[in-house]
Amino acid sequence: MEVIKELPQVFADFAEQRKKSFLTVKELKDKGVPVVGAYCTYFPKEIAMAMGAATVGLCSTSDETIAEAERDLPKNLCPLIKSSYGFAKTDKCPYFYFSDVVVGETTCDGKKKMYELMQEFKDVYMMELPNSQSERGLAFWKEEIIAFKHYLEKKFNVTITDEDVRRAVREENAVRRSLKRFYSTMRHEPTPMTGHDMFKVLYGTTFKLDRSVIPAEIDALTDTIEKEYAAGKRQDKKPRILITGCPMGGATEKVIRAIEENGGVVVAYENCTGTKNVERLVDEEAEDIYQALAERYLAIGCSVMTPNPNRYESLDSLIDEYHVDGVVEMVLQACHTYSVESKSIRDFVTKKKNIPYIYIETDYSTTDVGQLSTRLAAFVEML
Repeated sequence: MEVIKELPQVFADFAEQRKKSFLTVKELKDKGVPVVGAYCTYFPKEIAMAMGAATVGLCSTSDETIAEAERDLPKNLCPLIKSSYGFAKTDKCPYFYFSDVVVGETTCDGKKKMYELMQEFKDVYMMELPNSQSERGLAFWKEEIIAFKHYLEKKFNVTITDEDVRRAVREENAVRRSLKRFYSTMRHEPTPMTGHDMFKVLYGTTFKLDRSVIPAEIDALTDTIEKEYAAGKRQDKKPRILITGCPMGGATEKVIRAIEENGGVVVAYENCTGTKNVERLVDEEAEDIYQALAERYLAIGCSVMTPNPNRYESLDSLIDEYHVDGVVEMVLQACHTYSVESKSIRDFVTKKKNIPYIYIETDYSTTDVGQLSTRLAAFVEML
């Protein structure tokens, strides 16, 4: 079949978006626009957006600064935590450097203790995340969101109105709808693009500082993909893979490449850089917009939640909707929450959904690229 030729440059542009926005964030600072950085999808960005701030994800996807981080942090710690701290400490992350405040969250033990060290050289605001999605947890999380609003109002001497928050909710919901429509194109069999190209767009948009321009840009891309697919421009038929587990990006894209260079195609990402980040909307018409925000964000299915039913619900629907042939779970070394939950995920995938599963443990180095290729080649061939 004819492979898409018109779109590679678009995908490449999204892949470079993180670097492109380095200059943009400085320009915003020069104009006096507040910048709020965060590391986690539980961060309720609409509150910061409501006061006109730019929100940005911070650097944490390379082993470049891990040696420096290990001067303060233990070596047997999750590479995401060490990378985050290392980029912050060495000032090698422009987004961190220009952030007026970094929003931390009490997800895993390693991250929340790392934030304590980070507070020694950066203004870090900690949001205390409940560890369950109960009614009590929801009430507490709503209080935390409102407390964050009050913090921003005091720090930046602004007033954030309910209508400001609703405006930001509508803006970010539009982004989510467009991205969901974009990645839904992977339901086609065969697929219209590679899973890596899909990932470049999903990951790249997290570094688009002007959220208002994203929907039109993504909708135009999706329209082009659908038009070219209808004209017969598509990938060859391949085993369809879903990736779940820890956040991806940067160094860990080696897992995507290992799957696709060995004959598979990644059709869905059930992780923080995939559907988990955009699949749920905030109720724009809710009488209590802070309750609506709390419900949306607390419903994210992360392994830090006990129990964690929403992750299984998402996996269930994604496996069916995207006709998944096999599941790859990627877990970062020393990520205890995801590694412990992996047994339940394996049982769910193999016993309830009756499809193959493989567990991949890795870090931000390139030393295991050959081993990853060998294991994932055998997994894809089995499918």
